[in-house]
Amino acid sequence: MKKNVSVDHVMSKDLVTIHHGDPLSKVRQLFTEHSLHHLPVVNGDELVGIISWTDLMRLSFGDAFGEDERSVDAVLDHTITLEDAMTRNPVTIDVNSGVREAAQTIAESDFHALPVVKNGTQLVGIVTTTDLLRFLLELY
Repeated sequence: MKKNVSVDHVMSKDLVTIHHGDPLSKVRQLFTEHSLHHLPVVNGDELVGIISWTDLMRLSFGDAFGEDERSVDAVLDHTITLEDAMTRNPVTIDVNSGVREAAQTIAESDFHALPVVKNGTQLVGIVTTTDLLRFLLELY
């Protein structure tokens, strides 16, 4: 069994991010275009938050009524900001930490993505439950 494997072995490094001042319609666009479920929110290369597909769906209840995306986006963009919808100061893991620590952190939480940082706030990757499952499959 692999022990002491660094989190950078399993994390996604080619990140899609969103700037903290962008509208929620851009969040929806990025989720759709890139088939993502989590977006780190940045100011430059500094992590300031995270938003999930679930967060967006809670806000865009109009989807449940068959409204077209443009209508839902227009309402969202004029009523709620990304900074209001995102999780500020999310739980993170240092790039020098191990996969076991990442798995334990996610297992003991109610979220499914863990931003990976260096120097405290510089975003360098993200580890998701899917990344951890893929790593587990490598072991077997």
